[in-house]
Amino acid sequence: MVETSTAGRFHQQRLELKRFIPAFLSSHKTLFAVLWIALFVYFFTWPRSLVDGVFMFRRPAAKPMPRHRPVAFNLTDFGAVGDGVTVNTKAFERAMLAISKLSKKGGGQLNVPPGRWLTAPFNLTSHLTLFLAEDSEILAIQDEKYWPLMPPLPSYGYGREHPGPRFGSFIHGQNLRDVVITGHNGTINGQGQTWWKKYRQKLLNNTRGPLIQIMWSSDIVFSNVTLRDSPFWTLHPYDCKNVTIRNLTILAPISEAPNTDGIDPDSCEDMVIEDCYISVGDDAIAIKSGWDQYGIKYGRPSKNILIRNLVVRSMVSAGISIGSEMSGGVSNVTVENLLVWSSRRAVRIKTAPGRGGYVRDINYRNLTFDNVRVGIVVKTDYNEHPDEGYDPKALPVIENISFIGVHGQGVRVPVRIHGSEEIPIRNVTFRDMSVGLTYKKKHIFQCAFVQGRVIGTIFPAPCENLDRYDEEERLVKRSASQNLTDIDYDF
Repeated sequence: MVETSTAGRFHQQRLELKRFIPAFLSSHKTLFAVLWIALFVYFFTWPRSLVDGVFMFRRPAAKPMPRHRPVAFNLTDFGAVGDGVTVNTKAFERAMLAISKLSKKGGGQLNVPPGRWLTAPFNLTSHLTLFLAEDSEILAIQDEKYWPLMPPLPSYGYGREHPGPRFGSFIHGQNLRDVVITGHNGTINGQGQTWWKKYRQKLLNNTRGPLIQIMWSSDIVFSNVTLRDSPFWTLHPYDCKNVTIRNLTILAPISEAPNTDGIDPDSCEDMVIEDCYISVGDDAIAIKSGWDQYGIKYGRPSKNILIRNLVVRSMVSAGISIGSEMSGGVSNVTVENLLVWSSRRAVRIKTAPGRGGYVRDINYRNLTFDNVRVGIVVKTDYNEHPDEGYDPKALPVIENISFIGVHGQGVRVPVRIHGSEEIPIRNVTFRDMSVGLTYKKKHIFQCAFVQGRVIGTIFPAPCENLDRYDEEERLVKRSASQNLTDIDYDF
């Protein structure tokens, strides 16, 4: 009885459905017509790229590479293959030769498209724009036999790690003018792992080469690229004028990547370094000007340098250093709007007897330290020398250093200024300083043989070597103990 009733209801529902469907279609034929037209327009008249993007989940088209020169080439025009295996040295050399012939026409641009472009070291030319597209990567060949040997730098007189010749840089230039390396954040990769391992195992007979070294050149711009894993120093402008470094990302492992400084301005003048992120295995930036008697003889200072708006990290060395190779002198340097995080030291000046030269007129403003062992360091016994020919009586002068607006947290020792009887530190100024501490030892603002002043109230309390002034810069208390030594390297 139940089965018969169920079957009857099912039969009745089928009849009602048959009558409903034609009626529905008839009454809604206008709606269906509209929907059909809409679908037709959607599939066949909208831009094909939009349809592909929505339905095929394709990657958006690569950014077009802007033209900055009258003539532009693509690296593939010279036979390059971006598979990460083919060696493209000849392609880069042919490209540079072609652009070198265009100087009277405003130079040329070499576009490096997406891909992995393996090459041995190569030289740049003047009036060049090297443009690295998004997802492009220039890879340094790792076999040292492809890296040329060069004479020591004249202001060093000696390979930095070994006497005699040094390896040249991966990307190199001498006596250039008007060179731009830029892009859509493409990468120049030094593949330094092999070099670091050989260095630690003492298997190298020559000083390692930088990733990029530009010498005796002017009007140089680096922007919007990533530099990573250099065998040695990453970006080394040497005896250059009018250099702009902007929006770079510079990377190397924070340990086990020896001497991978980020940027090393060396005997340079009129330079701006701004808006960069640097995390490397040595100093993020180290301003230099030659080593002992060779630097004194070469006599080219680093001066007129502005460093601003940086985020840096160095677990091995310091965020911003001056020296220790500063024998030609360093002056008129401004460092402002700097964040140093998770680092061994934040800012440091280092030198030694035998260096000669000077460090003067250095201004630090708006510094932030986050989880840093030692915030501010001045060290005058950094005793590394090229050979026994240095003059121990060649004493550097360190004077006119100001720190204004220093803040942070997680700092173990905020200040360690270690002058000496031979090399006193003169005219140091502190103002507007408040640093959160991780160590409660009494003497954490450490000084020795330093003369200077504190304006207003700062935290932590300054050392007794410094004069005290109020906020209106009126003398409150004169120090009677400028030569007092209160340096403790045990913490």
